[in-house]
This record gives sequence, structure tokens and C-alpha cells, in this order.
Amino acid sequence: MRHVLVRLSIWMSILLLTGCLPEDTDEQLSVIHTVHGQVDAREIGFTLSHEHLMSNFGMPIEETFEYGETALYSQVIPYAKKVKELGVNTIFDYTANYFGRRVDILKTISDSTGLQIVTNTGIYGAADDRYIPDYAYHETSEELAARWIDEFRNGIDGTGIRPGFIKLAFDDGEPSEIDTKLFEAGVITHLETGLTIAVHTGSNLAAVQTQFEILEKYSVSPEAWIWTHANWHDDTGFLLSVASMGGWISLDGVKEENTDEFISRLEAFRDAGLLHKVLLSHDGDAWPMGGEIRPFHAIFTHLLPAMRENGYSENAIHQILSDNPSQAYSIKKRIIDI
Repeated sequence: MRHVLVRLSIWMSILLLTGCLPEDTDEQLSVIHTVHGQVDAREIGFTLSHEHLMSNFGMPIEETFEYGETALYSQVIPYAKKVKELGVNTIFDYTANYFGRRVDILKTISDSTGLQIVTNTGIYGAADDRYIPDYAYHETSEELAARWIDEFRNGIDGTGIRPGFIKLAFDDGEPSEIDTKLFEAGVITHLETGLTIAVHTGSNLAAVQTQFEILEKYSVSPEAWIWTHANWHDDTGFLLSVASMGGWISLDGVKEENTDEFISRLEAFRDAGLLHKVLLSHDGDAWPMGGEIRPFHAIFTHLLPAMRENGYSENAIHQILSDNPSQAYSIKKRIIDI
């Protein structure tokens, strides 16, 4: 862990001294792609930045999943409406290609609920590579990036719906060749499109180091990168160090029963002056292989009341749930010009 911190600190110190870090200003904020097209990134409202409206995670790989759509809609739409009534305006849907991404279904849910929904491009490399298609092993990172850039330019599956971010993932342990290649393809895609790179990383510090090395290789700022499932890592001090270098820290496991844990995490970021680098969500699923809902409302029913009791202002809450995702997912190239 110390080795990772030292390497990241040296790189970021050089960037600070040379004045090469990109500034994240309002003028740079641009748009976000929803299933209904572009919206002003500053107007996304309260946002859940890592959820699943439906998925078939756990089932075999398949490019286009067939859902029982009547049953799906009867479960998902009423729950999504409930979440909307709690104050949610935008949901970033993390169901990736090959385990259930269906942008046509997301659009129907959006139409029926009024929620803004954002989908993704990329390939999910975790789950012991279960959801990596054969072609990914044979194509170069540039060829893989070309596929994702095409989705950005022309839409997904002939729908015209464009992705709003890049979804990637690393398995536990030493980063594999395929996970590393997929991440490099994601960085190349960012350089062409400005899409943010969100990476299932969990507590894998070796993966963090590999990702930062590739960002450095391509002169891409950590501002372009989200550490998803960062709450799986116990060392909050390490998370603070990465946040101070520009990375986005996704604390995406909020549940009714772990409110105190997340209050403690947020306190550390508040004390360090780094609340502006935090993303909050549940990693819930309204249709997990057709099973019972894995809820994504506890932020509003449990965590926010606890935050107010602990002295968080409405401005601070708005920053975490609206301003931060607006800046994290805003489509812009975050290039360091050295």
C-alpha cells in the first residue's frame, strides 16, 4: 500500500509543481448523455451514481438478454417511481454489456417514471472474466476502444442511445493482462470521447496502481477516473490520499443497516476538506435476475437524516448528491498537458 501511495504522490506532485493539473471549473462542465439525449451536466439534480435498474449478473454471458419485460416493468417501474418521489432525479445504470444491458428497456423505464437514466459502454472484467467476450482477448486495446467510440458516436444496438460513461472492472489480485488491456482501451476511449472511466476496483490496491500507471502513460488526469466500490477498502486514509490527487471515490454500498459506517467515512472526507470528491450510491438492483429488489433508497430514508443530525448543511448534501456526480460524469477530456 505504501508503495502505491508513494508512486501516486510523486506523479501528482510533479503535476502540481508544473501547473499541469486541469482545473475543474464551471466553464468546463458540459453535458451528460441520458437515454433521452444530452442534458446540461449542471442540471442533473439529486443523483444515484451507481445502481442497476435490472441485470442478469450471475447468469452466463450473453450480448442481448431477453427479459420477461411485462414482469420486469411491473416490479421495476413502481419502485423507480418511489425512488423518484424521494427526490432522485438521475440514475447512472451500471449494468454492463454481456450481463444485461438493454438500453431500450432503460428508455421505457425513463419514459414511465420521469427519471433521467444514464447507460454505459465498456466491458466488465471482474467475476473471473465471465463477461469478457472472446473477441476481447484477440483485439488490441485500440480495436476495443474503437467499438466503444462507435457506441459513443452512433449509439448502442441501433437505438441512437449513447453511453454516458465507460464501465470497466478488475478482478482481485495482481491485475491480469486482459483487465489491464481493457483499462487501456478505456483510457483511449476517454481521450477520444471525454467519457469518464468508472472501474470496479474494490479493495485491490495493485489494480489502483496499474490504473494510475496507465493514466500517467496517456497523460490523463485522475479526474477522469472513478474508483467504484471504494468502500470495500478499509483504509480511509488511503482513499483520502487518492481523492486528494483528483480521483473520484465512489462509496456505493449504502444500506439501512450501515448508516453509522457511512457517516464515519463521510466525516473523514469532511475533516480533510475532500467532500467534493465523494460519490454516494447503493449498488442496488431493481431486477436482479428477476429476483427481489436490492433496494436503493436508504440514502434518502436513513443516511440523509443522519447527515443532518451530524451537522451537514443542505449545501453539503447538494454538493455530494448533485454537484459531485455532475462534475465526475461531465463529458470532457481531462488531459494533462506536460
